Amino acid sequence: MANLMNALGLMSGTSLDGIDAALIRTDGEAVVERGPAMTFPYSPAQRARLRAGLEAAVAMTQRDQRPGDLGVLERDLTLWHADAVAQFRKAHDIQPDIIGFHGQTVLHRPAQALTVQLGDGRLLAAETGIQVVADMRAADVAAGGQGAPLVPAYHAALAAGLAARPVAFVNIGGVANITFIARDGVLLAFDTGPGNALLDDWALKHLGRAVDEGGALAASGSPDEAMLEALLAHPYFAAMPPKSLDRQTFAALTPDSLNPANGAATLTAFTAHSIAAAADWLEEMPEVWVITGGGRHNHALMGMLREAISARVIAAEEAGFDGDAMEAEAWGYLAVRSLKGLALSFPGTTKVDEPMTGGNWFAP
Repeated sequence: MANLMNALGLMSGTSLDGIDAALIRTDGEAVVERGPAMTFPYSPAQRARLRAGLEAAVAMTQRDQRPGDLGVLERDLTLWHADAVAQFRKAHDIQPDIIGFHGQTVLHRPAQALTVQLGDGRLLAAETGIQVVADMRAADVAAGGQGAPLVPAYHAALAAGLAARPVAFVNIGGVANITFIARDGVLLAFDTGPGNALLDDWALKHLGRAVDEGGALAASGSPDEAMLEALLAHPYFAAMPPKSLDRQTFAALTPDSLNPANGAATLTAFTAHSIAAAADWLEEMPEVWVITGGGRHNHALMGMLREAISARVIAAEEAGFDGDAMEAEAWGYLAVRSLKGLALSFPGTTKVDEPMTGGNWFAP
């Protein structure tokens, strides 16, 4: 196996926006050469099927169960990813050596040793003719870990090129998570709380589209301080990290008594304040907070973060990264690490007892 591999990461995140694809050339360790990236948005019909899948998955008690239409959805989701790979290869005339396939998380209950990412790695390898590493969370959860977040190993590789220490990477997808990289390189990572999921659901209900574009709706309202205080009293925030969340953990906490603008402002503030509160668990305040994921496009959210955090808060692009591609890049990086038997998770990132590799390999 060559030292450097062209690794294509595929990420279908908790925001249900679409499939992110990104290519990197890496050894799975120190060398990271970032390549092209593309996003393949889900159609409204695809997104509706995924939402229905989240509801069907609630009944699952075993990883291999596929109640309702989940089995059909899994096959179709895999074929959507295969089509994305074909379009990516055609657009960039690139032959990946390996695919890191995240799949769609439909259930995440680490306390029950249960995490489910829909996606058939064997089928994807057959459809694309490329070796695939999939299901990278399962081994960690089976060993008593949280199974998330797994991106910190990649954040650590990127941070090697930054002068600031300590530094925090915050990914705001459906759920928000933080990677804290201490001065000595030690990692602490955990899900901070809601990301875009609650706000996306609120926007879909009141705007008819699953995004508050630019944070415009939130910016037109004001947070309800009493409700915000109640939301932040959720017991998750008092639990010691590392810790992780399911997309639906806070789904019932919707501000239905508020008008659309104030509800959006309250949910946006909920995300911002729960991210800022993550600093309480860190050994010292990061010099810079690098914000990645779709949430950094929300101007209202970024403004609230800068008000709530007493340090420099920047979008990933200001640090020289692509905030839309970073998670997909990470899955390519992790696929190479998995193939080499290197650790994907650590005691400080998922609460597993010792560094863990993971993932299942599928030949084309």
